[in-house]
Amino acid sequence: MIANLFEYDFIRNTFIVGIVIGIVAPLLGSFIVVRRLSLMADALSHVSLAGIAVSLYLSKMYLPLVALNPLYLGFGFAVGGSLLMEKLRNVYKQFQELAIPIIMSAGMGFSVIFISLANGFNTDLFSYLFGSVSAVSTSDMWTILATAFVVLVTVFFLYKELFLLSFDEEYANASGIPAKVVDVIFMLLVALVIASSMRIVGILLVSSLMTLPVAAAIRIAKGFKQTIAYAILFGEISVIGGLVSAFYLDLAPGGSIVIISVLILVITISVQKVKQKLAIAERSDSNVSNS
Repeated sequence: MIANLFEYDFIRNTFIVGIVIGIVAPLLGSFIVVRRLSLMADALSHVSLAGIAVSLYLSKMYLPLVALNPLYLGFGFAVGGSLLMEKLRNVYKQFQELAIPIIMSAGMGFSVIFISLANGFNTDLFSYLFGSVSAVSTSDMWTILATAFVVLVTVFFLYKELFLLSFDEEYANASGIPAKVVDVIFMLLVALVIASSMRIVGILLVSSLMTLPVAAAIRIAKGFKQTIAYAILFGEISVIGGLVSAFYLDLAPGGSIVIISVLILVITISVQKVKQKLAIAERSDSNVSNS
């Protein structure tokens, strides 16, 4: 049954991309959650949607642009949105969180305008909004793989800087780390991963893949590296399980992936609570026996 799943090229492309996204999304999500920027992924996903809507509008209005891959404009808008968000964070130094709703609102506004100009929703747009098992072409796959490679290499070489900036920004600045440069690079990486993930998870749900596995990992991990490892594990389980169920049950993969992520989160919270109750019971028994 599972073997039949990989008879089609587009399914193989989707699973390859899904496995890669299951690594890079929770990886960056770990830094995002620690830095308390969880809503940043939502904001940039809305900006990516604006890029997709503009691309679909242009391809409808100008025939030479029909062959234009909407993914490229999605990348461009996400990168531009991330740079603008970082600029706004510097403008509102005392209220940096304002940058997120500003960018989110602008992205949503442009999305609505260009979706209406393109005469509303269509099949292509729905696949970007909620993900699609059959949406990943070979060119999409290679573009996303190249993006993931850049993300992994950058995080590998900047891990120390990202770690220090996430946990102690003042110490990082005192250590001579170019915080602004690293922040911009980090924002660009997040934008690229969000734009890459929308083919599988969907624009409206992509932030869930960056935060839910991390939220589950935090409950059981004993350190930051362990948090990253567990988050990637949970992300892969969610992506693979979501894609398989989406294919056989004819569901939107984004919704399936997110629901599995939620179930994993509920399980980890429940397991931790059970462990806490058992520990309390053991301490109580120990105190009674000692007395």
